[in-house]
Amino acid sequence: MEENKGTDYYDILQVSSSAEPETINRVFRLLAQRFHPDNQQTGNEERFRIILEAYSVLSDPAQRAKYDLSHDEQKKERWRLVTAGDQIENDFEVEQMSRLAILEALYTKRRLGAHQAGISLLEMEKLLGRPREHLEFTTWFLVQKRFVTRDDHSNLVLTVEGAEYLEQSYKTKEQRKRLPAKTDD
Repeated sequence: MEENKGTDYYDILQVSSSAEPETINRVFRLLAQRFHPDNQQTGNEERFRIILEAYSVLSDPAQRAKYDLSHDEQKKERWRLVTAGDQIENDFEVEQMSRLAILEALYTKRRLGAHQAGISLLEMEKLLGRPREHLEFTTWFLVQKRFVTRDDHSNLVLTVEGAEYLEQSYKTKEQRKRLPAKTDD
């Protein structure tokens, strides 16, 4: 469990931190059935493994109590970052860099594996080192502009428009680099 310090098992199982054991068990069975690798239509081995891990912790009273202590600390830290991030989030350059970073990650993922081109918000959070609360506006913007979309597993996936926008952004950036420097005579 230590290696998954940033993992939110309640979020993975889509239940409240106050959920009863019966609810956790019922939701686990539904998710396990949906993402089990033997399910040819919606199976996802990695997602199933994560769901199983979350269930094994949350279904055991001792492990859940231990996890809840660290989970509460994570929530407090996350909200501290959100409120502290208010100053940063108003910076347009940071927002634009975040958009490009997401598009770059999705572009690379698409080029390396066209059949599994999606990245979950949790993975994106880890890749960029920013809490998902700080990425919500960014992902909303990219979806509304149709630069990214969501697949059947709610992963972010690059669209043609997103690829073209990213490529155009780099062309423009390269052209600006080639311009002669202005002198103040």
